[in-house]
Amino acid sequence: MRLVTFHVPGGTRAGRVEGEEIVELAGADVGSLLEAGASLEALATAPGRGRHLLADVRLAPPILRPPAIVCVGRNYAAHAAEVRAEVGGFPTLFAKYASSLLGPRDDLVLQGASDAVDWEVELAFVVTRPGRHLDEEAAGTCIGLYTVANDVSMRDWQRRTSQFLQGKTFEASTPLGPFLVTADELPAAPEDGLRLTCRVDDELVQDGSTKEMVFPPAEVAAYISTFMTLEPGMVVLTGTPDGVGAARTPPVFLRPGQMLHSAVEGIGELVNRCVVTEGR
Repeated sequence: MRLVTFHVPGGTRAGRVEGEEIVELAGADVGSLLEAGASLEALATAPGRGRHLLADVRLAPPILRPPAIVCVGRNYAAHAAEVRAEVGGFPTLFAKYASSLLGPRDDLVLQGASDAVDWEVELAFVVTRPGRHLDEEAAGTCIGLYTVANDVSMRDWQRRTSQFLQGKTFEASTPLGPFLVTADELPAAPEDGLRLTCRVDDELVQDGSTKEMVFPPAEVAAYISTFMTLEPGMVVLTGTPDGVGAARTPPVFLRPGQMLHSAVEGIGELVNRCVVTEGR
């Protein structure tokens, strides 16, 4: 099953993708349905409130207001090496806020406050069942959906202090989508390897596999569940492979007019045009 959130006059709606159409569901976004207790089985068979051609709609982030956005840093050994960081014995975690999310086809505004906007393609998962104090096997059953994210990072702000949240959660800086995909739709389990790529215009800048993750999704979910409840609609970004711009010599960052393409095998692709504005 593939789920989306899309724009309609006056707001947004959740939808189930069937072929080239979207079946409109009774919710403002997929996240609100999950938080209200809807199961994936129920969403797969829920009657529609109308149909829309997928090609005719503007997609929104599939989860608009997650109860939490948790991100894993340095989760690929090659990426940790390129930024001269060590891989620890536990996941390195940081948070984002809902205001950071951006639609899968929306313009990425290069904030005037930062001169070092970098790319980081990532697999993300969405929690669909609640849980707390879980082992890895149980935590895996709480992961019901997968999607694509780009953890666009303002490196100059990230490096201002040892705590780099401020460089990771600029408003409208984290593309998410285009679809939320159930595991049965994927060509392989994440721990067995899904290809993830990032292109800037026509240049392939990242090309990795999720099997290279140090901490796979179920282990990350179990770890998170020890200090906070996994809640339906929670989004977890699982880290990026090597190839980021900041690690190049000299460093390379996004520029106005460039197209940022972020893809995960079996899920889809984010396509975001970089545009410029004054600082805000």
